[in-house]
Order: sequence, then C-alpha cells, then structure tokens
Amino acid sequence: MEQRTYSQRKNEYFTKIVRLVDEYPNLLVVGADNVGSNQMQQIRRALRGKAILLMGKNTMMRTALRAHAVKKPELESLISIIRKNIGLVFVLPGSTMVEVRKLILANKVEAQAKAGAIAPCDVIIQAGATGLEPTQTAFLQALNIATRIQKGQIEIINDFHLIHEGQKVGNSEATLLQKLNLKPFHYGLSVIHAYESGFVYNPKALEVTDEEIIERFSLGVQFLSAISLETGYATFASVPHSLTNGYTSLVAIALETDYIFKQAAPIRARFDNPEAFAAAAPAAAAPVEAAAPAKAEKAAEPESSEDDMGPGGMFGDDDW
Repeated sequence: MEQRTYSQRKNEYFTKIVRLVDEYPNLLVVGADNVGSNQMQQIRRALRGKAILLMGKNTMMRTALRAHAVKKPELESLISIIRKNIGLVFVLPGSTMVEVRKLILANKVEAQAKAGAIAPCDVIIQAGATGLEPTQTAFLQALNIATRIQKGQIEIINDFHLIHEGQKVGNSEATLLQKLNLKPFHYGLSVIHAYESGFVYNPKALEVTDEEIIERFSLGVQFLSAISLETGYATFASVPHSLTNGYTSLVAIALETDYIFKQAAPIRARFDNPEAFAAAAPAAAAPVEAAAPAKAEKAAEPESSEDDMGPGGMFGDDDW
C-alpha cells in the first residue's frame, strides 16, 4: 500500500473539516486536556451515530476554516475560539446538542492527583480512619491535618479541605492522596463552547429546560404588563388586563346606579336576590348526600334522623 505524504494527509484533513462544517452546522467545541488515547476511543464509540469527533492541530483547523470563510463568513466566529487543546464535535441529524453534551460529560475516568496538575475540583479529605500506620503522623501534621491514633492507625479528626479548585497540586498533597489510595479527579472532554449556524454561546445554556424558559418568559410578561399598566402605555401584554380592569369598573358603576348592561346583569341579579343563589347551593349538594354508603344508612336510626333533619331533609329548613 502506497504511503501518503504529509501534503496529501493535510489536503484530506482540509477537505474533511470543510465537508463537516457544511453538512453539520451545529457543533460543540471541547477541551481535551488530560484525556488519553484509550479514553478518546471510548468517547468516539459512545458518540457513534450521534456525533463526529474531529481532533487536529489548531493551526490546521484555523487555516482550513479561514480559507472556507470566504464562502461562509459566519465561520469567523468559530475560528476565533479555536485555542489551546480542543476538538470539534459535529452533531449529526436526529441528535441534539443537549443529548451529545450529556454523552460527552458522562464519559469520564478517575485519575490520581499528580504534582503540578491544576485541580479541576475541590478535594476534601473526609474525617475517619486512614489505614496509615502511626509513623505517618508527622507527614499529616506537616499539612496541618489534625489526627489521632485509634486502634493502631491514624484517624483524621475533622474533614480537611486539601486542594481548592484551580489550585496547582503540590508534591505533599499528591503523595498523601496516593497513600490514602484516593483518586479525586475525573478527566474527560469538557464542553467549552457551543456553535450553532454562526452563533457561539456558553454551553451552560443547554442546561436550560423548556419549563424554565416558559417560566422566565411568563415572569417577563408579568413585569411588562405591570410597567405598561403603571405608565398607561398599552402593549399586547397589558391590553387583556386593561380590558378586565375596565369591565370591573363598569360593573361597579352599574351596581351603584340603575343603569344595567348585558354583561353586568347576572352580577346585579346576585346582589338583588342573594337568597336565591344561596338556596341553589344546598340543592346541588343533595345528590351527593343521597349517594352516601349503605353502611352509613344502616348505622343511623330512622327515628332520630327524622327528628334531626325534619321533613325538608338535611338542608331543607336551613336559613341561608
């Protein structure tokens, strides 16, 4: 088999990245720090059928995209964020950026804290037995960790915040975590940016659910309605409230005067004859009482029931 030259491989890569950005305009920019080759293969298998992961040198990516940006100027926003150790994850049709992001973040592996590495998260040593021999006490005390000897082994008295997120791991911290057989870090691809048809935004926006969007939109409409009603400037959000308030005012005027219009007539009737509407309520409740369980009917004595309720039934003689 004829071996391809560097120039041929470079041209093939340029052709591939141009084809991908044309066919799949939605992609995620991921960071690949501390990700090994075996883990990368696992991630590719997890994304199979959902997305395509493309790695490469930043200079080659930018060169290929910049040449293609003559035809697609929106690629300039993507070129500007290709920095450091990154890769491009192209979302295939039938999948969503939310789904692909979850698959990427789910593929992480445990790793030891190596000296000189930047901590991706806080590391807290839990209180309790360590399994270390008492001869290791001086090592823990050098890190200002309060300890005591319990049943022939060192026990940490209180939880201890050993490493803060973003802090460089020191030799002593790395050695202690190795002695305790702890792997506090989880490494994998990290989603840095989301790119969608020329727009770049924070991937945290993908965590927002449809319910949250509706809730926030409704809250915004409420604020807009309140401002419109207060200032007297009509908007689509405030018009229904203005009509309701106007109707309420007209009904109030109709109840105070002799002028009645069609929509206010039912309310005026309730004010003029409240006894009629009050009597209708127990009449509607009568069928419910008639449907009481048979056991309850047997438990009640006929004579006392008639004496208590009278000939009109339970609510027949009630004065409403």
